[in-house]
Amino acid sequence: MNPVDMAALREEYETAGVVRADLAADPLAQFERWFDEAHEAGVFEPNAMVLSTVDAEGAPDSRVVLLKGLDSDGLVFYTNYRSAKAAQIDTAGAAALNFAWLPLHRQVRLRGTVDRVDPARSDEYFAQRPRGSQIGAWASQQSSVAVDRGAIEAAFAAADTRFDDDPIDRPPHWGGFRLRPTEVEFWQGRRNRLHDRLRYRRDEGEWVIERLQP
Repeated sequence: MNPVDMAALREEYETAGVVRADLAADPLAQFERWFDEAHEAGVFEPNAMVLSTVDAEGAPDSRVVLLKGLDSDGLVFYTNYRSAKAAQIDTAGAAALNFAWLPLHRQVRLRGTVDRVDPARSDEYFAQRPRGSQIGAWASQQSSVAVDRGAIEAAFAAADTRFDDDPIDRPPHWGGFRLRPTEVEFWQGRRNRLHDRLRYRRDEGEWVIERLQP
């Protein structure tokens, strides 16, 4: 087996750049534009995002989660409130997100405060989930140590039997978070690694747009 020469892996970006005058005044409006373009271009799971948090000791942590809502207040995702990421979010009250739409040579980075969404919104989303996912939310003790795969499958089977064919309500330990951005960077790959980086940041309640060095 020949090892992959990682240093030789290289992609030249020839895409058009980002012009400051073409950006929306609000970063979430600009995000929605780019998200729609990623979806229309057929990017696989364009709502997949890296969620980064820090633990109680200040050590960073990250994982891929799915964006499930966007409104004027921020970006919404759902998880088990007993999970490691939820505990880190509740403690720090802040997090970062990263979307990588590689076929378009784009990424979007967001930082901001995070809080739990209204329970009614979590109820509404949970009701739309596939039944298997609903059962899994009850069965999984997310982030805790499992004896083996069999214990996980047994917990799912027990939850499935418990609910039978009845409607499944949202578990109290499962729901949504909303990241309210304080900083958003739009990155567009350019030739010679002279990438476009346009950052929105809050200044006295207003959004300021700045171009960053690549």
